[in-house]
Amino acid sequence: MKIKYIHSHLNGLEFLQVHHKDRWKEIKQVIKNLNANNYKTKISKEKGRQNNLLYNPSEINKTFKTNFNNLGWEESRQTYYLTPDQDLAYETMSLPSEQQKSIIEARNKIAYMSYNQTDFLKDRIAIEVQFGKYAFVAYDLFVKHMAFYIANQIDVGIEIIPTKAMCTEMSSGIAYYEGEVYNVYRQGRNTPAVPLVLIGIEP
Repeated sequence: MKIKYIHSHLNGLEFLQVHHKDRWKEIKQVIKNLNANNYKTKISKEKGRQNNLLYNPSEINKTFKTNFNNLGWEESRQTYYLTPDQDLAYETMSLPSEQQKSIIEARNKIAYMSYNQTDFLKDRIAIEVQFGKYAFVAYDLFVKHMAFYIANQIDVGIEIIPTKAMCTEMSSGIAYYEGEVYNVYRQGRNTPAVPLVLIGIEP
């Protein structure tokens, strides 16, 4: 596959190029080495496209997982405790999870355990490969990467998304780069408040 577009938010790309040249090289190589035509295996059942062969997101994701894992990129979970008490939430959200729990319960509140999971993490860089519905990308960009950043587990988040051209040969409803980067533009230069790199890929 090839990288068609790159958007650097809050100097995310520049950070990689200066501080993590080898990791950035790995990411580009993993994308380049994946031949999407090997995964045009999904038989469409959609009206007007019955029996057409489409790119299979689950198979592409599995290959990305194998190839990133082989280079030492691993899934990571960030556990935290939450509370609907606004002041208490602000006070605890940047603390280690067990400390969050202790403080919340010391105030006679219920500490609700939750977590965020990222596909790949290495050297404080998080990667999400997203071939899912629109809402999943928004959650990655505005919640998941932010949570890892606030917890001081990452310095930059990366989102790998198909382009609109690729999505025309996938099932309907898949998020595409052009739409998702526009959503970031629309939020302004400082939101979300985490350095990001959005990568649009296609065959």
